[in-house]
Amino acid sequence: MATAAAAEEPEVAEEPKKKKPIVLIIGGVVGLIVLIVGIVLGTLYFTGYFAPKPVVDEHAAEAAADGHGDKKDDKKPGKKAKDSPELTRFEYTYMQVEREFLVNISGSKKVMSVQIAVMTHYDDRVFENVKKHDFAIRSAVMDVMRLTTDADLVKPEFRKDLAVKIRDAINTLLEKYEDFGGIEEVHFTNFIVQ
Repeated sequence: MATAAAAEEPEVAEEPKKKKPIVLIIGGVVGLIVLIVGIVLGTLYFTGYFAPKPVVDEHAAEAAADGHGDKKDDKKPGKKAKDSPELTRFEYTYMQVEREFLVNISGSKKVMSVQIAVMTHYDDRVFENVKKHDFAIRSAVMDVMRLTTDADLVKPEFRKDLAVKIRDAINTLLEKYEDFGGIEEVHFTNFIVQ
């Protein structure tokens, strides 16, 4: 009987050995997962992924995007920000040009009389520059308007095209004298052709 008891004891000893490799494999897999997660998180931490994002100076980013150079940065107007909790928006401001523009239509007996307002989202220095160079701007706008013909007047997009040409002429002139234009749009507040 001693042999039978001895034969039973090795069988009992073998069962824990079978469970031990399964526990070791599960422990190894869990340890490997923890190690991989730790390496990923450590890499993200040391590369600055969890660091606070830097605050971007919108005026500098807009100046770089506009491509207006660094010639006279102290003269370049800044954008006016609107108070909005959701997102940053810029305030649009308008200025009516005081006197109307009156020109003859090219090759015709008709005359065109317009009054314009200019719009920008930069600060008041743009409007100060418009007032400062009033005579040169009036001349440039009238030169653009004088190129209008009778055929142009019947085009559906004539007023929009004329507004874009006037805006470009004003910005070109302001960039020449002040190194910055800043006029976003030109709007007609009065438009008569007779």
